[in-house]
Amino acid sequence: MSSEQPSGAAAVEAPQIRAVGLALPPNYVEQQVLTAALRQYWTQRYGNTRRLDEFHRAVRVRGRHLALPLTEYPALDTFAKTNQAWNAAAQRVGEAAVRSALERAGLEPGDIDHLFFVTVTGISTPSVDTRIVNRLGMRRDVKRTPIFGLGCVAGAAGLARASDYVRAFPQHIALLLSVELCSLTLQRDDLSLANLIASGLFGDGGAAVVVAGARRCTSAGPRVIATRSVLYPDTERVMGWDIVDSGFKVILSPRVPEVIEQHLGADVDRFLAEHRLERGAIRHWIAHTGGPKVLEAIEHALDLPCGALERSWRSLREIGNLSSASVLFVLADLLAAGQPGPGDYGLLMAMGPGFCSELVLLRW
Repeated sequence: MSSEQPSGAAAVEAPQIRAVGLALPPNYVEQQVLTAALRQYWTQRYGNTRRLDEFHRAVRVRGRHLALPLTEYPALDTFAKTNQAWNAAAQRVGEAAVRSALERAGLEPGDIDHLFFVTVTGISTPSVDTRIVNRLGMRRDVKRTPIFGLGCVAGAAGLARASDYVRAFPQHIALLLSVELCSLTLQRDDLSLANLIASGLFGDGGAAVVVAGARRCTSAGPRVIATRSVLYPDTERVMGWDIVDSGFKVILSPRVPEVIEQHLGADVDRFLAEHRLERGAIRHWIAHTGGPKVLEAIEHALDLPCGALERSWRSLREIGNLSSASVLFVLADLLAAGQPGPGDYGLLMAMGPGFCSELVLLRW
């Protein structure tokens, strides 16, 4: 459980989301082209792969952005080569996302006091955030917190941790950066159900969020009223990676929607009740685009009205699941639309390895 703050008059002391910046690699490929390329490769090596087309249609993704041109992937035949490509692409995507967020917030790189970096698709020591600091010329005394392993939940969790920090240091500005290059984790020799689904679902991209302490807030942007972390015991094999010789082998259990439907409704109700709210008070639902079955499970668990998750569904169709960055893309879409009004509440939520959920209560 993370710290909470009352949502009434004390909201003026809450951190604020000043801006969200997005970045997508330029290599966009339609889903049928990706499916055909994978079908050709797997058929040559393993024979019949007719279920691949079925799985790729089922995830309802129209196309995805890739870290590299499609023709460059066959040469990445070792984890070392793949991770090297990840490091180079992550720096480019990360820098673009940060520059976009800073421009939207009217800030310079030197204004950032703490940089939080989340990813689950590649490894680097020193971590990629160090490279971002150097590329942008951030201050030498900028604090850095790289976080690996939270997977799809890390966009929401990173936003919560950044808001925790500026709540303690209200004169500071934090920056959350998420970079996920899921295409560089694909296991080309794994014909498991989980890998076939993942090969059609996950895309590449990055997002950056500027989070300001109460003394650095402006007139625009939602306040982070409270956060909540929930870990479900003995669910480690629901989602995650197995680390194998060729890199990251996906763990993706069919139990994911079941766990969501079993727990999410009660978790949300308890969280809101602590702030004297009910589900009906939430005007804007900002959900991670985990896939059709995940979004349907969220809708059922929370008994949401038709269209409540339309932004999440649209993001899934247009760019796929970007792991931790996805929920931040949905948030950016909501902010760009300019629809929230003063006093509106929003709930940002994501689930991921652990298995766990992260809830972030927003108020405009």
